[in-house]
Amino acid sequence: MGKIIFLDVDGTLINYKLQTPASAKEAIDKARANGHRVYICTGCSKAEILQRDLPALDGMIGANGGYVEDHGEVILHQSLTPSQVHHVTDWCRSRHMAYVLEANSARYYDDLYLEQGPEANARYREGKGAKNVDRAAQKQRILEQYTYIRHEDAARDDVNKISFVLRSYQDHLDSIDEFPDMIAHTWGGVGETAIYGDLAPKGITKRYAIEQLLAHLGASREDTISFGDAKIDLSMFELCAYNVAMGNGGEEIKAAADYVTDDVDADGLYNAFRYLKLID
Repeated sequence: MGKIIFLDVDGTLINYKLQTPASAKEAIDKARANGHRVYICTGCSKAEILQRDLPALDGMIGANGGYVEDHGEVILHQSLTPSQVHHVTDWCRSRHMAYVLEANSARYYDDLYLEQGPEANARYREGKGAKNVDRAAQKQRILEQYTYIRHEDAARDDVNKISFVLRSYQDHLDSIDEFPDMIAHTWGGVGETAIYGDLAPKGITKRYAIEQLLAHLGASREDTISFGDAKIDLSMFELCAYNVAMGNGGEEIKAAADYVTDDVDADGLYNAFRYLKLID
């Protein structure tokens, strides 16, 4: 077995126009042909990943570690309980915050999300470098790629995590106090501005998921390489033997990296694969 490579998706494998650079696809194809294994390690759930134009991979870690798959075999799947989902969605509703239930079956949005989601998604993409994102196009994308769910039907048993549109950073701080049985994160734009909050099962991290996958493969952490661009990727960096930050990444992830490559849209993945001699 060659190296085992873990790639964050947004800002690492794909850009913020949701495009995978041709050079990144080429790098992955060549690396796999050279005997290396390549997995995505992302906050996205499987339903979202299936809507992306990605190259062939060996598997995925999704939902920030809540779901692990190797060549179609499910290694780990940790969901929130219906009572936890009910608690979160009622809390969001009481604060007039739109939410999205992220499951492997679909991304389920409530009625407030059509009001708040297009602006939040556009700010997120603009904060990561996209220019003048069309809000109407973002609304149409929600209608086409997400699934509407009535608030009274939201307490599902297959929800990996819940994202919600923040009104202010205080909403995130309050979520930490309100949901001690879950892990709370934020994500956003430049400098990782907090645009969204999210809640997931406690104990679930990208590091934990990689540990489970390595045990399944009978592989050693000494053979691991991770690529990321954001603070959420730090738990990957804590475990993997060698870590690469994207040039478009935040300062925290760059400081923790062994190597900083170019931006995602400047062939950053391909150049790093060559630097590490994963490909010729």
